Amino acid sequence: MARCTAPVYGHRSASAAAACPACGGRFSGYRGSCSPLSYYSPSLSSTSGDWATSGGSGSSARPRWSRPGSTVVYTPAEVRALTPIRSSVEKRANLPDPRDVFLCHAWDDRRGAAKELHDQLEARGVSVWFSEKDVSLGTSLLREIDKGLAKSRVGIVLVTPALLNRIQGEGIADKELSALLARDLLVPIVHETTYEALREVSPLLGSRSGLSTSEAPMSEVAAKLAELVTI
Repeated sequence: MARCTAPVYGHRSASAAAACPACGGRFSGYRGSCSPLSYYSPSLSSTSGDWATSGGSGSSARPRWSRPGSTVVYTPAEVRALTPIRSSVEKRANLPDPRDVFLCHAWDDRRGAAKELHDQLEARGVSVWFSEKDVSLGTSLLREIDKGLAKSRVGIVLVTPALLNRIQGEGIADKELSALLARDLLVPIVHETTYEALREVSPLLGSRSGLSTSEAPMSEVAAKLAELVTI
C-alpha cells in the first residue's frame, strides 16, 4: 500500500500533493496540507526529548510541554516547528511585566480574524499584546513588533491576504525581518491564504513553519498557542 509523503516532505503545494503516491489522485483544487490524522509513517512512531508520536490509522505527536490529560493534538511537523519557540518562552519566563503573546496583524483584520484569535487566546487565560489595546495608530509596524516582543514571551504573525498586501505596500526589509526571526520568537499563523503566497512576499517569514487554519480551526490553533506559552 502506498504511503503518504506528508510527514517527510509536506503537502504545502499542489505539486507536492500530486507527487504523493498515496494522495496524488485526490488533490484536485488542493489548497492545504493533508489532514494531520490522515497519514501514518512507521519511521515517525518514536520518541525523543521533545515529542512522541503514536500510530494506528494516523500520526500525531505530544510535545514535552503538553500537560497530562491534554486533548490538544499536534502533528510531528508542528511539534518540530514549535519546539524552539517553547525553548525561547521558557528562557523569557521571568520577564518584568510580561505578556504571553504579542499579536501582529494587518489593520484590516483588527475586527475580524485578529479579534477572533485574540478572544480565543484570552478565553484560555493568555495575556495578549493587541493593537486595539496597546498599539497607537500611525506607528511603524516593525517598531511596534520589536517593542511588543521585548515584553512578550512569543510573537504571533497572523498571515492573511490583508497582511500580505501590507507587507508589499510598506516594503519590509528582509534584514529587519531576519533579525526578528532569528530570535525564535515568531510563530506564523496562516489564515485564508497559503505559505506559497507568503513566500512570494516574504521568503524569510515564509521559511518559518507555524500553524494554519486550513489544517485546524482557529479554536484549535488558539489551544496549541495557549499550551505553548503556559509555564
